[in-house]
Amino acid sequence: MTTAPTLLILGSHGQVGWELQRALAPIGAVVAWGRKEADLSQSADLARKIESLAPTLIINAAAYTAVDKAESEPNLARAINAEAPAAIAQAATRCGVRLIHYSTDYVFSGDLDRPYQETDATAPRSVYGSTKRAGEEGVLAASTDHFIFRTEWVYGRHGGNFVKTILRLARERDSLRVVADQFGAPTPAALIADVTAHVVARLLRTDTPTPPGGIYHLTASGSTSWHGFAQAIVDQALILGAEFKLTADAIEAIPTSGYPLPATRPANSRLDCSKLESAFGLHLPAWQTLLPNILADILTP
Repeated sequence: MTTAPTLLILGSHGQVGWELQRALAPIGAVVAWGRKEADLSQSADLARKIESLAPTLIINAAAYTAVDKAESEPNLARAINAEAPAAIAQAATRCGVRLIHYSTDYVFSGDLDRPYQETDATAPRSVYGSTKRAGEEGVLAASTDHFIFRTEWVYGRHGGNFVKTILRLARERDSLRVVADQFGAPTPAALIADVTAHVVARLLRTDTPTPPGGIYHLTASGSTSWHGFAQAIVDQALILGAEFKLTADAIEAIPTSGYPLPATRPANSRLDCSKLESAFGLHLPAWQTLLPNILADILTP
């Protein structure tokens, strides 16, 4: 009888980690570690614990994601986003197993006028972005068998996110101002988890060649602005029967300068995912087609 692979998820209480537990369950024995089980600020202890478990594959979905707070907590952000991934990658190498790690569009400046490819130069403009890039570099340096998935604008059923914020504000207010000069692809955590599960299943097969490791972009297809996304959320929620004070046409489009925040956001967060689609035979769906089902789940009591 074949022993089921042990799949270790780090960051199990985050948006992606929570969905990964569902998506990976049919593939192997899932071991899900949250903050209680795995303190990413203590890299050495974390590495020892991983080596003691000796999993078949490691998926690191843990991160310091408080983008603005990171500006005032750079040491903690670096410990979790840079030092911990490097330690995890070193542990993966010592165990002889693959590592899947998630990164972000914030590693780019946002100045290009086209979707970013994996080979484009990075130039983060925030503590969050720079620590996530350092995490990528730590994984690249410590592991020869890894997949780094950069994603963006993540939302889902679990945890806090832009969609839930807009739904709350739509119930409380009859007008809203949202930034309209930043562009990206709203990407459900469930899509990231499902694609990851597809990749994991492929990597565990022994009868087909394995696509090369490295950095891949993983988002829904298409793009919009935060303003366009907010309007789509309100419009679709109203169709699903939500009761709001706000309507989509009452959402005012404003420039980034009209809503200053501590951390600089990329104006262009669009990521080119053709490398991932080609390597794994995938077709990533448009963000608009994914929104209704996730919204329906969020709105269901």
